Amino acid sequence: MSNRIYVALDTPDFDKAMAIATKVRHHVGGIKLGLEFFMANGRTGVRDMGELGLPIFLDLKLHDIPNTVAKAIQALRPLEPAILTVHAAGGRAMMEDAKAAAPTGTKVVAVTMLTSLDDTDLATTGVRGSAHDQVVRLAELAMDSGVDGIVCSGSEVAAARKLWPKGFFVVPGVRPANGAIGDQKRVVTPRAALDAGASILVVGRPITQAENPDFAAREIEATL
Repeated sequence: MSNRIYVALDTPDFDKAMAIATKVRHHVGGIKLGLEFFMANGRTGVRDMGELGLPIFLDLKLHDIPNTVAKAIQALRPLEPAILTVHAAGGRAMMEDAKAAAPTGTKVVAVTMLTSLDDTDLATTGVRGSAHDQVVRLAELAMDSGVDGIVCSGSEVAAARKLWPKGFFVVPGVRPANGAIGDQKRVVTPRAALDAGASILVVGRPITQAENPDFAAREIEATL
């Protein structure tokens, strides 16, 4: 993959998402559409964004009983997303069924732990140990279940890659060296994430909220 940057278009506003994607299309490798976009624009919106010709990462983080997740993914099949997310915490059977239901060319990746959480947040949900330990534990479960890879922060990607050399690793929450952190708690620079073993990087606000999104995307691309 020549360009490893997926731009996160986290907005319910279709026109805004399309405008940004059109501006940055030559300096990103794909576009990530999440819940807020999907809830506002549905499958039609995803299909229309796909007409730009960039791979679509559909980040819906599905998490339900195995049969429900499988049926939801079957309903998404006509969109043929390049990447689709489920929650690793949904368990092995759910991940197995998700992979079985996905189109052949779609990478199913399991979200290990949201980058907005840290060790303290984990403890309040009853999970013992560190965020790092939890990510590695869920990475192993994801690998055993047959999905393609995981979503994890740049802090854990090296350990996950060591455990799973052939895995596909999506790293969100990356911020350029001079960038604002926002609500993320575990962040690294794009270059550091790639060096640690990221397969693709998800970049949102540093590009989408820049005065010149195309220039911001080009600047990040240059550091890689």
